[in-house]
Amino acid sequence: MSFDRYVWKEVAHLLCNLPVTLFEFVYVVFVLAVGVGLSVTVVGLPLLVLGLSGARVLGRMERARARALLGVRVDEPSRLPGPPGRGFFAWLWAGLKDPVAWRTMLYQFVRLPWGVLTFVLTLVSLIVLWPLLPFVARGLGNADRAMVRGLLSPSDELERRIAELESDRGVVVDTAAADLRRIERDLHDGAQARLVALAMGLGLAKEKLLEDPEAAATMVEEAHGEVKLALQELRDLARGIHPAVLTDRGLDAALSAIASRCTVPVRVTVDLPERPAEAIEGIAYFTVSELLQNVSKHSRARTASVEVWRAGDRLMLQVRDDGRGGARLDGGTGMAGLAERLGAVDGLFVLESPAGGPTTVTAELPWRPRGATRPAR
Repeated sequence: MSFDRYVWKEVAHLLCNLPVTLFEFVYVVFVLAVGVGLSVTVVGLPLLVLGLSGARVLGRMERARARALLGVRVDEPSRLPGPPGRGFFAWLWAGLKDPVAWRTMLYQFVRLPWGVLTFVLTLVSLIVLWPLLPFVARGLGNADRAMVRGLLSPSDELERRIAELESDRGVVVDTAAADLRRIERDLHDGAQARLVALAMGLGLAKEKLLEDPEAAATMVEEAHGEVKLALQELRDLARGIHPAVLTDRGLDAALSAIASRCTVPVRVTVDLPERPAEAIEGIAYFTVSELLQNVSKHSRARTASVEVWRAGDRLMLQVRDDGRGGARLDGGTGMAGLAERLGAVDGLFVLESPAGGPTTVTAELPWRPRGATRPAR
């Protein structure tokens, strides 16, 4: 075996093992001692989560070192699932059960004896056993490669995916419960109250029918007006659950209908080769509906636009206005809720709203053809 540049790279990696692993070992011991030791206080677990985040950073540096000196191509693991708006305790729990960080800390903890061994053997070979150096470097380097692949590779993506689905299921359940409470409140405060008043008015009109026909006719006319208002409220409520125009004519007509109710002129462009699955179509509709409500209430815009198209296996939608900008996910306009709902179905939500405008919201949903029975991944 010759002394080529690959051997010297392996030698450099092995000689660096001792200082690197010593630092990482001390870091892990410090994080565990402080985080676990203070876990009985309010700061212990947050400090542990921050330490785990730091371990992720060190793991990224180790993968880069192995890539540069050992030629190991290990993909970077995905980020922690954390759609905005979930709060401190959700962040804390996600950080504590992060499998990538714990595997990285295990790698950093067990590597100290190995770092000492590789440093000593490489140094001795470099000084005394010169002819054996390429073989020693290759053997120890292969062991290092195996450790990197075994503990620093993103082989835990299935566990991450399960954790994401568990979290998303909670979002879906909470959203459904909130929608049911909204429907119940609208029925109780709106149509139900109006129908109760209508029944009382008709009862009084019935009593006056013989003794005061003119008063009874007036009361019946008022009741007729109440019936019209109750019907309109029921139609609005049904539209909020699932509009008939969406079922019958699809996104183009449904989005044009909600655009016509916006306080600013809205240009709607829908370019879809076919209709997506009912659930995806409904989510897209209500996403645009809420975004246009924000345009009406908060943007002070003069014009707005809605574009919907398909890109591969994704349904894309973009809502843009020329208003004052400055919108934020935590600004109280429902943006965080939209981001959570889209995240629960493997969607994405991107907000760009610099001060002074314009505001552009781009969202994407998994494309599923109409009539599909299996959810898209």
